[in-house]
Amino acid sequence: MNDSVAVDAKRILLRYGAPIAVLDEVTEADRVEFAREIAKTALPEREDRLRDLLVEKGYIEDEA
Repeated sequence: MNDSVAVDAKRILLRYGAPIAVLDEVTEADRVEFAREIAKTALPEREDRLRDLLVEKGYIEDEA
């Protein structure tokens, strides 16, 4: 995978609230997948969608 794609994906995820400590554990492939999904999500829903993706893949626990 192109390094610039991975760097851009990480920036997108950080912008929409991914904790740095968690993001370090997310695989590069998942980062890119999540960033692509976030890009297709309506702006007001992006933070919630990112949290859902992190929960679905087991990177964080659901707070609810």
